Amino acid sequence: MTGMNMHMRIDETTAPAATRRRWLVPAIVAGVVLLAIAAWLGFGRKKPDAAPAAATVPTVTVVVPGTTSVAANITATGSIAARRDAAVGVNGEGGLVTAVLVDAGQSVGKGQVLARIDASVQVQQVAQMDAAIRSAKADAALAQSNLDRAAKLVDKGFISKADIDTKTATRDGMNAKVRLAEAQQAEMRARMARLDVRAPAAGLVLMRNVETGQIVGAGANNLFRIAEGGTLEMRALVAEQDMAALKVGMPATVRPVGSTTDYPGRIWLLDPVIDLNSRQGVARIALAYAPGLRVGAFANATIAAGAATRPVLPQSAVMVDDAGSFVYVVGADGKVVRRNVKVGSVSEKGMSIASGLTGTEKVVLSSGAFLSPGETIHPVVATAGA
Repeated sequence: MTGMNMHMRIDETTAPAATRRRWLVPAIVAGVVLLAIAAWLGFGRKKPDAAPAAATVPTVTVVVPGTTSVAANITATGSIAARRDAAVGVNGEGGLVTAVLVDAGQSVGKGQVLARIDASVQVQQVAQMDAAIRSAKADAALAQSNLDRAAKLVDKGFISKADIDTKTATRDGMNAKVRLAEAQQAEMRARMARLDVRAPAAGLVLMRNVETGQIVGAGANNLFRIAEGGTLEMRALVAEQDMAALKVGMPATVRPVGSTTDYPGRIWLLDPVIDLNSRQGVARIALAYAPGLRVGAFANATIAAGAATRPVLPQSAVMVDDAGSFVYVVGADGKVVRRNVKVGSVSEKGMSIASGLTGTEKVVLSSGAFLSPGETIHPVVATAGA
């Protein structure tokens, strides 16, 4: 019994040890695998930074334009008009229009008949006066003959001095009647001539407002409109500050809206009044007539006002929106600031800036469309040519 009990105790103490040995190897392998995974996770991946990196400030090319001598062209808008616009109407009694001899767009000479008015009544009156003149002349001739015969008989005593005076008075009265009839006839012929509507001066017919068969009254105006001398003008509206730079005789180029043709002209008059509301003056640019110039048409004008010293920028630096032209300027703190400008002349050199810049600013060259006012940038200065 004792031996049996010992054998049983030996089996009970040794069996768990064997079991533990069987599970020990898989446990060690699993631990090694876990350590390998931990090592890969710890050393295979980059550790995150303690704090996110700061946002990158964009680098933008800017230009300091300085100043350049450029042609000081002044731009303006306005309308085409006749330099001297003459309204032509009826100068006489009026009546039925029997013929219209010209049309709009034709050149006419001074005194040329533009339209005729029926003069049949006046023609008959002139014929009557012709007859009256002939009758008066016949009476005057008879009175002169009677006087001559009487004068021969005075010395013989057959005719008294009183009879001679009477016959002389009769002759003078007849001559006066002749002159009266002739004056009345001249008046009627003048009235007839006034029935014709005539051009008061040589020029270009701008408008025709009368047709054959129309009844026109005495003093009716605006049957025709004539540009005297065929000379037109553009009444250019110029800003008050630019009026001081203009002088009579300065050359200008006018282009009607919708046209691709430029028409040369010169300033012939600067109006002495500035409009109180718009703060604009009027520069009148004389233009020779051309078919492409129409009275009342809207046009743009460029006036060569000499030379000026102004900043010049590439076209890429100047932007336009509803508020007008502007550029982006970089301040000392590196922030972008909008600056409104007025563009002057445009040439191969670039766009001259009439106002808004002094030329010492750092102006964004070509990236303005991607920037916003107040944005911070790193400016890199380039030359104006770049």
